[in-house]
Amino acid sequence: MFELKNAIRDYHWGSASQISDLLDLPADTTPQAEMWLGAHPGCPSRISTDGTALNDFIAQNPEHILGAGVAQRYGRLPYLFKVLSATSPLSIQTHPTLQQAKERFAQETASGKALDAADRNYRDDNHKPEMLFALTDFVALSGFRQPAQIVEDLQVLEPHLPEQSHRVVGELVALLQGSDPLASTFKHVLTAGEEISQLAQQISHAVSASTELQRNVQFAELVSINKVYPGDPGVLVALLLNLVFLEPGQAISLGAGNVHAYLRGLGIEVMANSDNVLRGGLTSKHIDVPELLDVTIAQPSPAPILEPVALDTHDRLYKPDFEEFQLQVLDPTEPGLAADLQLHGAAVVLCTAGEFMVATREGERSISRGQSLFITAAELPATATLQGTVPGQLFATSAQID
Repeated sequence: MFELKNAIRDYHWGSASQISDLLDLPADTTPQAEMWLGAHPGCPSRISTDGTALNDFIAQNPEHILGAGVAQRYGRLPYLFKVLSATSPLSIQTHPTLQQAKERFAQETASGKALDAADRNYRDDNHKPEMLFALTDFVALSGFRQPAQIVEDLQVLEPHLPEQSHRVVGELVALLQGSDPLASTFKHVLTAGEEISQLAQQISHAVSASTELQRNVQFAELVSINKVYPGDPGVLVALLLNLVFLEPGQAISLGAGNVHAYLRGLGIEVMANSDNVLRGGLTSKHIDVPELLDVTIAQPSPAPILEPVALDTHDRLYKPDFEEFQLQVLDPTEPGLAADLQLHGAAVVLCTAGEFMVATREGERSISRGQSLFITAAELPATATLQGTVPGQLFATSAQID
């Protein structure tokens, strides 16, 4: 087992100190958006004893460290673990399939575009399915609503809007009632320009002025988003998507082609080991609407809540439909409670409360709030036991296959 040192990334939408408060760490970085735990070359964790980047450490002996099956299938640590803190909306975004990522990363690389170029879409050759486990109340947009629901909302809003906006609303309604309604409406919102920007502002003003409209949480959320990104097309995209409210302990799972945006909250995010993001709004970063539209699955889908498998009263496992990762959550309240860690190949473990004794066949090590460990496949199996009198919380992630 190796203790890790992990970097906090300071994207503008992050909180002042939510991650460092959670983990009892010095608030050296602000804003605090994401702490990365893993081996992505863009921001790898480091072995605390000598500072070796985790991806370089793994490269020394992949089969021994990752496990033969994981090493042969993926050739790298297949997942990336993050602590995410958002106080304002992240971008409207989606992620490519594995085939799309491989082909288009190769195309951009062959064109001579630098990996760190601001206008690069594909920074690696991997897909980026992901899941998010809520540590606090968490709000997100994910997946398209039914066209008829969106039409109904537009028709409720229209009488409260200036007359000059009725034509724009009518165009949206017509698209939503036509062929391929979500794809055509999504494209129109992202490409129509000033008239959509004005409509976003007009809707926001109308909702702000109406107690009746504010009772609709979908409308109220548009106002909040517009305050941060006034007139951005992403404000209207939010009307097309499911508004998802997660309570602490709930999780969502997002596959390729799913249009989504995290709006606010603190959570644990696990994904395939990639940084490929295609953006369409609510951001100052690079936007490529044609590429975003090309990878988007424009079909209605319910909020993708991910139910756990209960392993014990203090132990549950979240298994999304992606072999690259799973997340085990331990939250025992009584000292001495132990759990077998459900690990397949190399694992990353993070403690967010209390103290645990993590034991493998090669030894044992204490881990307390704010500490994280990397466990090699050669050391498995592993267990975790709560120490002391303080309730604990421990997260362990690994692949779903050995």
